[in-house]
Amino acid sequence: MQYLLPFTQLRCQQLVTPRAGETKLAQTVLTHNPNISLEETLNTAKNNQIRFVIMGIGEDIGPRANLGRGGATDAFESAMAQFLNLQSNRFFNGKQCLVLGQIKTDDLQLPEDASADALRANVETLDKRVIEITAQVMAAGLEPIVIGGGHNNAYGLLMAAKQIYHKQIAAVNLDPHSDFRPREGRHSGNGFSYAAASGALGYYHVLGMHELKNSEETLSQLSAFGGHWHTLQSIWVRREISLTSALDDIVTKLNSSQLPVALELDLDSITNMPSSASTAAGIPLLDALHYVHTIAKNTPCTYLHLAEAAPSCHVAGISAGYRETGQSISELIYAYIQGRNQAQQIS
Repeated sequence: MQYLLPFTQLRCQQLVTPRAGETKLAQTVLTHNPNISLEETLNTAKNNQIRFVIMGIGEDIGPRANLGRGGATDAFESAMAQFLNLQSNRFFNGKQCLVLGQIKTDDLQLPEDASADALRANVETLDKRVIEITAQVMAAGLEPIVIGGGHNNAYGLLMAAKQIYHKQIAAVNLDPHSDFRPREGRHSGNGFSYAAASGALGYYHVLGMHELKNSEETLSQLSAFGGHWHTLQSIWVRREISLTSALDDIVTKLNSSQLPVALELDLDSITNMPSSASTAAGIPLLDALHYVHTIAKNTPCTYLHLAEAAPSCHVAGISAGYRETGQSISELIYAYIQGRNQAQQIS
């Protein structure tokens, strides 16, 4: 695959620190052999009862095209360095996962002084790659867990899901920003508005939306679409509704839509998480984990998308950023897998 950078078995082993008497996830997951086709790898995965495909999109052109900070390029690597060193045991067997690799983006990166128009043109090119590769994963009957890059990649994922499921997609997004900004050229702030205009997005709910981080124009567009939200302030500040009640409402509405579900999470929703738009007034990581697990367990999820983590933006430096984002994303991956496995047991 021209636009896929495989995560090989050698790379997997380079990240793990083996210990006698222990089995790490790196020693059990399937990886992608660059000498065989993507189709063959996906078929092998499916035939071996693998359900989840972990993949990355290492880019920051989307946030930069949105006039934001860069840095969202290393989330996948930081996550795999932590995730693959976790234990494979009775709670979770790594044989459920294929670690596929990253979508090629290095040829799309532009210098710091690049214009917004140039960056937005490259985001459109990236959209096509995201659609092409993730559609193949979904067509094989596997669930992508997509890490890294800007939230612009929600558009490509939604388009791929619509293509494969032949239905509009219902999305829920834990995010202080609705990412429903005007369609002024592709960037990280308008993935959902473009998906709505394209017909891919059939239902949209934003959890934890910050009341002062969305313009009136954006809110008006979201309302006109029929979007729903629970704000950060209504749950975590004013305590007008509990997180449990909000999630119950979201699950009911998602299931009532009778559409496949896209599970989205912007890492900048989490307190002090290194990201392109990090915040001191965010939500606890444990609440984010509960959100992911609840939606994964109780709705027909098609994928998990973890966007905007930027290890290099950590106040203590990139090494601290790698540790914090890597550990956090690893926990989010496990929360999703555990929820999906429990959903399967229930059904």
